[in-house]
Amino acid sequence: MASRTVAVAVTDGVPIFELAIPCEVFGYRRPDLTDSWYDFRVCVPAGERPRTAAGFAPETAHGLDALVEADTVVIPACRDVHDDQPAELVAAVRAAHDNGARIVSLCSGAFVLAAAGVLDGRPATTHWMHADLLARRYPKVLVDASVLYIDDGDVLTSAGTAAGLDLCLHIVRSDYGAAIANALAKRLVMPAHRPGGQAQYIDGGNVVTDMNQLAPLLDWARRRLDQPLTVSALAEQANVTTRTLIRRFHTVTGTTPMNWLRNIRVEHARELLETTDLPIDRIAERSGLGSSANLRHHFTRTVGVPPSTYRKAFSAG
Repeated sequence: MASRTVAVAVTDGVPIFELAIPCEVFGYRRPDLTDSWYDFRVCVPAGERPRTAAGFAPETAHGLDALVEADTVVIPACRDVHDDQPAELVAAVRAAHDNGARIVSLCSGAFVLAAAGVLDGRPATTHWMHADLLARRYPKVLVDASVLYIDDGDVLTSAGTAAGLDLCLHIVRSDYGAAIANALAKRLVMPAHRPGGQAQYIDGGNVVTDMNQLAPLLDWARRRLDQPLTVSALAEQANVTTRTLIRRFHTVTGTTPMNWLRNIRVEHARELLETTDLPIDRIAERSGLGSSANLRHHFTRTVGVPPSTYRKAFSAG
């Protein structure tokens, strides 16, 4: 696989965490995972040496004009959502999009994309604290503050802070497959896959307690994906009522037990398609999705392509 160019923009006052995410995910070559990795570039305004919010000043030979030539452009969080975004950056993002680049924003970086017009008529998300402002300032943007990230093809946006990691890992999964993305997630000590539709903000005073109580059940279920698993069976294993189980699932995962289970099964099917030569019907059985028709339905709906197409693109063989 040819190296893919990823360019991240740095302007004065950028928050350090959102900048560090793409540097960590895309900026390190990982020969033990794959022979090919991203060609990563840090880009700054011409003639300037901007400092991050933490005071760091990156050393780089790339100006914002390098964004236009990149395959993927990442815009971290902006310094202040109430300010006008830097005109040079906005123009570079617009030009990169016109040139066919994949445009990615992390957290409040969505304000830069909106200013460039690339979010007009598209679904997009940002940190829940800034979602109302984004919607008011840019009414053509279809703002959804309830999700972790949105993949709208050539434009991707994420919610705040840690959701940027989820989106960047999602990009690795799209580019290099589930096996490599899962290995990278393990190295980063983070969940292998949080679906973009998972809630970004979950209110409740017992989140930590519910997470600790639910974790053993999630591990138990992952080891039994090929078995029939119902809400009642999960509740019985957790020794709680179905009502309590559903509440805990929503608190911890932002979704229902069956939606979570279906997502995990699709993820397991992705790995089997990449790493084995099992026929589709056997993968459907081992992932717990039942029939090959059911696998094709849920896989295509979740991943965007049929299992056979995915296997051709990412099979290790």
